[in-house]
Amino acid sequence: MTVTLDDLPLRDDLRGQKPYGAPQVPLPIALNVNENTHPIPGAVADDIADAVAKSISGLNRYPDREFTELREAFASYLGHGLSPDQIWAANGSNEVLQHLLQAFGGPGRTGFGFAPTYSMYSLLVRGVGSEWIAGTRGPRYEITAEDAARQVREADPDVVFLCAPNNPTGTPLSIEVVEAVYEASRGIVIVDEAYFEFAPAEATSALTLLPGRERLVVSRTMSKAFAFAGARVGYLAADPAVIDALRLVRLPYHLSAVTQAAATAALKHSGEMLRMVDDIVQQRERISATLEALGYDPYPTWSNFVLFGGVDDPHETWTRLYDRGVLVRDIGIPGHLRVSAGTEDETSTFLDALAAIRD
Repeated sequence: MTVTLDDLPLRDDLRGQKPYGAPQVPLPIALNVNENTHPIPGAVADDIADAVAKSISGLNRYPDREFTELREAFASYLGHGLSPDQIWAANGSNEVLQHLLQAFGGPGRTGFGFAPTYSMYSLLVRGVGSEWIAGTRGPRYEITAEDAARQVREADPDVVFLCAPNNPTGTPLSIEVVEAVYEASRGIVIVDEAYFEFAPAEATSALTLLPGRERLVVSRTMSKAFAFAGARVGYLAADPAVIDALRLVRLPYHLSAVTQAAATAALKHSGEMLRMVDDIVQQRERISATLEALGYDPYPTWSNFVLFGGVDDPHETWTRLYDRGVLVRDIGIPGHLRVSAGTEDETSTFLDALAAIRD
């Protein structure tokens, strides 16, 4: 007999839900999950390997539960006068967000975000037994400070998610929106800056707003700009009291010694790692310009991907690209697809394939 979820004593609020998922298929050009497709530079990889090798001799012991050296490295990288006691880290930014929801969400509480936005927010919110409330965006997926504050006041959520820039649309989020939402809310405000390194140099991070705002949290990840998706390292900055709250819900020794060693070594090469960002941004701009020339509608983006409209049949276009060895993302917005900026060669392959099926 085949057992299904219906046969198990699953929580009622999880019935009918779908897990997060994106196709994982061995195509030559995978531009569907916003990875940094540039490999880690050889010299940096060697240093990371050395650090990991040194950590192996101590694997019979539990790792540093407070990941002290890594927190110091993150504080130094972020700057803005941050101290290590304002830093938290976990196995990817999704676990960071989960810790926040375990501490500040839960049954009888609500989480809020402006749809469309990162699909994991609603899954994480429901995963801790909270209710997800979806706000709205403008016609080009923008958010104004006045409208954002109004929606937050009306929803009165316990946790607010602000994706800056937004995933899956790439839309920039102004610092004025963050300020307005914070003033309009009574709960925790999370600014997810997973793609912030791809924003223009003059962009203002929500890290500048942390002083005096004990309910504000700024989360980041090493998956994107640092090409560390496989290592699973996310982190946040907040008031030290927020960090104390997260200690109440984290699993013991949740960051392995290997993870700590690899991430700390990578951060020592932040300048070299971030030079990859410049090339990725060039490819992103090239994608947007070519999409427009092909008659599509690319949206403004401060991320490492481009959302584009004007796709008559997204599934057919996705399939025809797939057949040419190129994997992009159908995110479920009618008439739209999303593509990550790859290397120059990967980007060329995508654009050539798209032009061929456009003819």
